[in-house]
Amino acid sequence: MENFHLFLLLLLFLPHLASCTEKQVYIVYFGEHNGEKTIHEIEENHQSYLFSVKDSEDDAKSSLVYSYKHSINGFAALLTQDEASKLSKKEEVLSVYQSNPRKYSLHTTRSWEFAGVQETRNVNNLKKEDLLLKSRYGKDVIVGMLDNGVWPESKSFSDEGMGAIPQSWKGICQSGDAFNSSNCNKKIIGARYYIKGYEAYYGPLNRTLDYLSPRDKDGHGTHTSSTVGGRRVDNVSAIGGFARGTASGGAPLSRLAIYKVCWAIPGEGKENGNTCFEEDMLAAIDDAIGDGVDVLSISIGSTQPTPYNEDGIAIGALHAVKRNIVVACSAGNSGPGPSTLTNPAPWIITVGASSVDRKFVAPVLLGSGLKIEGEAATPHKLEKKLYPLVYAAQVINSDEPKNLSGQCLPGSLSPKKTKGKIVLCLRGNGTRVGKGGEVKRAGGIGFILGNSKANGNELAADAHFLPATSVTYENALKILKYISSTKAPKAYIVPSKTELDTKPAPFMASFTSRGPNTISPNILKPDITAPGLNILAAWSEASSPTKLDIDHRVVKYNILSGTSMSCPHIGGASALLKAIHHSWSSAAIRSALVTSAELNNNEGKMITDASGNPADPFQFGSGHFAPTKAADPGLIYDASYTDYLLFLCSSNEVQNLDSSFKCPKNNSPSPSNLNYPSLAIPKLNGTVTIVRTVTNVGSSKSVYFVSVKSPLGISVKISPPILYFNRTGQKKSFTITVKRQSEMTDTIEKGKYGFGWYTWFDGIHVVRSPMAVSVA
Repeated sequence: MENFHLFLLLLLFLPHLASCTEKQVYIVYFGEHNGEKTIHEIEENHQSYLFSVKDSEDDAKSSLVYSYKHSINGFAALLTQDEASKLSKKEEVLSVYQSNPRKYSLHTTRSWEFAGVQETRNVNNLKKEDLLLKSRYGKDVIVGMLDNGVWPESKSFSDEGMGAIPQSWKGICQSGDAFNSSNCNKKIIGARYYIKGYEAYYGPLNRTLDYLSPRDKDGHGTHTSSTVGGRRVDNVSAIGGFARGTASGGAPLSRLAIYKVCWAIPGEGKENGNTCFEEDMLAAIDDAIGDGVDVLSISIGSTQPTPYNEDGIAIGALHAVKRNIVVACSAGNSGPGPSTLTNPAPWIITVGASSVDRKFVAPVLLGSGLKIEGEAATPHKLEKKLYPLVYAAQVINSDEPKNLSGQCLPGSLSPKKTKGKIVLCLRGNGTRVGKGGEVKRAGGIGFILGNSKANGNELAADAHFLPATSVTYENALKILKYISSTKAPKAYIVPSKTELDTKPAPFMASFTSRGPNTISPNILKPDITAPGLNILAAWSEASSPTKLDIDHRVVKYNILSGTSMSCPHIGGASALLKAIHHSWSSAAIRSALVTSAELNNNEGKMITDASGNPADPFQFGSGHFAPTKAADPGLIYDASYTDYLLFLCSSNEVQNLDSSFKCPKNNSPSPSNLNYPSLAIPKLNGTVTIVRTVTNVGSSKSVYFVSVKSPLGISVKISPPILYFNRTGQKKSFTITVKRQSEMTDTIEKGKYGFGWYTWFDGIHVVRSPMAVSVA
């Protein structure tokens, strides 16, 4: 009996014993290199730490995944839990944390014209103050792209007429599958790939799924790269001729450096996205810093809130901004719920997604005579007549679960019941285009995709396999009502066409992730919004427009949606500003973009969400980016690397990120006092006074007056209310005193945020900062 009890105890502890002995990738972080050691000495130093916890020298060497050598001081290695624990206790080691598989993923030309930035053939046509003329199209600014590679043959990456590669460039063009040094040029000046973390988890790459090289087999990386800095290409369009026109990135004479860090997921289709391991991303950011990039555009984010000292992107970005590299990251596609955004660090520009003034209209005509608005970018057309119309739940196979009956999931529809009909499917589970693929498989002749309530009025223009359209939630209900109340319902889908100058625009995409910031509630995130809905850009010719296995179409340009698309707009805008203001810090460039952003749509009204309700700074940050205004912002809110470390002192995180920095002993600054171009105060209790400092980057002599729109029930006073400047570069500080209005105490909902703005104005420049305040 005693032996039996011992056996049960052994079974109980087996999972724990296995976790202690099973090897996983851990990141061991030391902070910053001191510059005294060579790259060889750095790697030897990292290996010596591994020697101290491994059984043999061979085991130590084989376990090393990456040695970070340029700016980031640390390494990634295969360790047991016990070995990681031992390393965490060693002197100089700031943190040791396990790389979490599937923690990071990608956030999946009219837009630049809509933002007021449009390349023309003739520079003489440009006005004197034109941003592109001032920046010389972002000439020689180097933008590093962390993504899943590039399709270098795209005309968007032509180097025709471009001069010599900047002497500051120190990077390489790495060869691999279907990619060699000839694929780099004066536009794509460097390309690398990082896969050791991925292969440590999944094993060797299945090279039928992806190229073991910087080449893009997915499309996403090509799309984001051309959005940042693609050259001018005339007469391009998506499949079917949609969105036809001239494609150009934001900074068409910038240089691109490609860092492939995201890869196909074994056993899953491309449509489910790629996975990106943080040890691979850290290696890429470290190399990008050493290579000499000026801007990093990273359309990648984590799947859950992560402390900065365990967030590979945040750690890498902090090292980048220390060297004045601007880092733009996507907010994520987990909206519309609150507190869903990723990349919340104050040294990152976090970007939400909004629309442009273009639609791909494809209405539905019902047999009752009712016309329902819809959108799609499908090249397929129906013969003009009415066809039988059904709801998917009416034509499912008998064994399909009732709760999924309207979803048109793979294999769910009965060919006998579906053939020759237009089928209404609802969004929810599965991919949008995949639902149409199921209708086609079952013999359906057309397809209507109805939004769920969460998607509201936001419509994605997909390249469906058959005549199709997408409709809003309310219109989906109207079609359902018609089907249920009619003996023989019929419909016709009008062929899609491109429509420009649509209103209202921009509006916020429902998928865009929102604040408040869960990691640093005193920092308002996102910072800004940019176009991310139905964006046309270059595409990989090794991928179909839908990425589905059943889709064998090949395209050179494609329409895609996501904060992945909005992020490179800010990356491109940052390149333009960097070309004009070479000496500006990354914080200065963020400030210029944030304080010049627009709050109104093209109807002159406040930006709304996808359902037409007023949007707020937790969706759009400071507003919709306005690059031409950002070139001359008047005032900037600057911040240094030291300022970010002082900010981290308030949360006791600084020692995990830079052990050489000593926080003030008695008086750590409030996190609200980071010199940020926006203001967030969570759980206001009593009165809070915050200090901000602005730097004059406009006229040598200028006078700024402040105006305040306070959040409901909150009093906001700024002192002094007038700032006098007599030279460029002069700094002035002011205080912002925030308190609850006693007479409004009962009207303020506790914990709920209210929003407002404070604005400095000199008659020319409007320097606006958003505020978000909740009461305790």
